[in-house]
Amino acid sequence: MSQWVNKSVFYHIYPLGFCGCPEYNDGKTEYRLDKLIEWIPHLKKMGVNAVYLGPVFESLKHGYDTSDYYKIDCRLGDNESFKRICEKLHENGIRIVLDGVFNHVGRSFWAFKDVQKYGSNSQYCSWFQNLTFNGRSPYDDPFWYEGWSGHYDLVKLNLYNQAVVDHLIGAVSMWIDEFKIDGLRLDAADCIEPNFFKVLRRFCKNKNPDFWLMGEIIHGDYNRWANPEMMDSVTNYECYKGIYSSHNDKNYFEIAHSLQRQFSNGGLYKNLCLYNFLDNHDVNRIGSVIRNPAHMKNAYTVMFTMPGVPSIYYGSEWAIEGMRTRESDQMLRPCLKLDTPLARTHSLVPHIGRLSAIRENFEALCIGNYENILIRNEQLVYKRSSANQTIIVALNISDSEYWIDFPISGGCVLTDILTDGSTYRVDNNHSHVMIPANGARVMLLNNGEFNYADFEERTKNNTQSEVISEAQTRNSLEYSKPVPEEAPAPEPAAAIAPERRQAKLGKYRCYDGSMFAVIGIAMNTDTNRTSLIFKELFNNGLIFTCDAEGFLEDIEVNGNMVHKFEYADSE
Repeated sequence: MSQWVNKSVFYHIYPLGFCGCPEYNDGKTEYRLDKLIEWIPHLKKMGVNAVYLGPVFESLKHGYDTSDYYKIDCRLGDNESFKRICEKLHENGIRIVLDGVFNHVGRSFWAFKDVQKYGSNSQYCSWFQNLTFNGRSPYDDPFWYEGWSGHYDLVKLNLYNQAVVDHLIGAVSMWIDEFKIDGLRLDAADCIEPNFFKVLRRFCKNKNPDFWLMGEIIHGDYNRWANPEMMDSVTNYECYKGIYSSHNDKNYFEIAHSLQRQFSNGGLYKNLCLYNFLDNHDVNRIGSVIRNPAHMKNAYTVMFTMPGVPSIYYGSEWAIEGMRTRESDQMLRPCLKLDTPLARTHSLVPHIGRLSAIRENFEALCIGNYENILIRNEQLVYKRSSANQTIIVALNISDSEYWIDFPISGGCVLTDILTDGSTYRVDNNHSHVMIPANGARVMLLNNGEFNYADFEERTKNNTQSEVISEAQTRNSLEYSKPVPEEAPAPEPAAAIAPERRQAKLGKYRCYDGSMFAVIGIAMNTDTNRTSLIFKELFNNGLIFTCDAEGFLEDIEVNGNMVHKFEYADSE
């Protein structure tokens, strides 16, 4: 097992969406992924020290239809620009995990095109699963082949063919040698020949014993794929579902059952560091799934304090919404900018940053055992304990504060390290703790020796240290864009319309489809700038205020410039 993973906080990015790339590869090289360098201070503010990038290799459309395993998608940049991005991430203490899509390729994959050109005379016919010349494909090729899960734009590779395995291992070798990547997430791992993972593991661990292999597994016994012969970890879809539904149903018994089943003494996955998440590029955004936004913080608190490694899907630190449709996953994979206000209710960044600092400083949350202490529909108390440390996590999804009694031994005081440093006595192996409404306490069991003020100062300094400056970021971006001599730098995307829009009262539709009403226009006497007062028309009817210029600005979504808020009073 790669030990660095235990203390990691992941940030998951779907690069083609994050960068607003065109839907189809147009063959033009654009250095869009360089924007990731701008995000490094934001990542460090949240305590992120590992980035998982979805597919970055050349493809025709969405990245999972690989054209070339040895080349960065030109919509994102080129191999040299990506190498500099990896160097900058590593300089800032952020590890890099890439998406290894080894089950299938796209129809634009060079070997498949060779089969299309030369038919049965192609030397690559055996590279593809069940390719025969006894029929025609759904794309009217003069041959038949197996598509992944019935998708014939995704051609299934024959991983029993040694030449295919050698080609893939050669690509992995290049990524490790040239880009110094730290791990791979294996796409559709449950569809891949197990022996391939054994070969891959031996190769990667020989190159770097700390190299991390994590597989996408949705159903089944995780031990089938995560074991000493194959992968280190898999995606924890069981707890993904358990976290959001236990909050929506006000039924903490559901997630408590999964956590006990997986991680308690004798649990199925006690010795695995599973990959935990609230959402990803394939499932609805947690901001759309959680019915009560007040429960969002508790959902993150569970993910950060349960066994395994937590992962944040880009943009969900602002609780942005996104639902998949039968036709498209586009709403799950938007283009985002750091200077765009995206919070639906409030930013989760400080809360996530706090949780990351706690994980970094308390080993019990990284490697400790798990034990349920008390379970009720709206309250849950569990314990994480290592040889030298015990942490108690207490959660409450009631709309009122709740005093809860539970058994605990091994110390005389519980100190809250999540919110305010409150202390609670332990008497006769019991404690009586107040949990805030729709809130949580993460408490260290101690004998009075723990100094909360020192911890606060230490974590504050850690959060602020070693963050690259704005000037450094700007210089890095300029360096990473190889512009020909005497050629002008690329122009930014043009705004929708040159005219200046004026603020007015009435209904507005946000670019994500949500509706608001501007109910007041005011002048900030300190700045002489116009401010707007607006409210949600649905959900909780929350009231907001912001600078009018920001409200009326244009933003980039999926490569196109759109109004952030469109006047819709006639709707």
